[in-house]
Amino acid sequence: MNRLKILLNRKNAVNIILIVFAAVLIISPKAKALVIKAMLKTGLMPPPTESIAADKSLSTLPEIVLKSSDGKILETSRQRGKVLIINFWATWCPPCIAEMGSINEMYLHYKTNPKVLIIPVDVDSDFKKSLAFMKNRQYSLPVYQLTSNLPPGFISDAIPNTIIVNKNGAIKAKHEGAADYADKAFYNYIDRLIAE
Repeated sequence: MNRLKILLNRKNAVNIILIVFAAVLIISPKAKALVIKAMLKTGLMPPPTESIAADKSLSTLPEIVLKSSDGKILETSRQRGKVLIINFWATWCPPCIAEMGSINEMYLHYKTNPKVLIIPVDVDSDFKKSLAFMKNRQYSLPVYQLTSNLPPGFISDAIPNTIIVNKNGAIKAKHEGAADYADKAFYNYIDRLIAE
């Protein structure tokens, strides 16, 4: 009995709770996504809010050909005059899951603006899974798949990965990792790009 009391003292109880919490985060992508989503709301993972000097070798968006879930082809070279927000994601990726709600909010915010195009690209190229993901969460986002190869080094192997392109096709920002794209500072940044 005394041994049980020793094991269950306050300090050990806190350690046990932390170990269980860490184990759940490691095992459950949904739990990890919830924690990341909470962190996004604190402002710890902000989206880009200003343009940065892009890699000189890739300062202009290369031609990327995509297919939407309804079979329409989208060529980035034909999107001049629009600010492009290209987000590479996957349904199994906890940071992608965490940020997708804010991407949906951003999409709804800019949906009627003809000068902005939000392009969520499913890196697994599995419309069945990605459309089910969107439907289950009641997101309005379109889904795209790559039909062309990306140039080497265009994005890293990590997802989510978001590229911001101005109306002239210049890459203005790259963001690796989750972010809160419903952030007002991000909207202000996109609005400045629209006004350029």
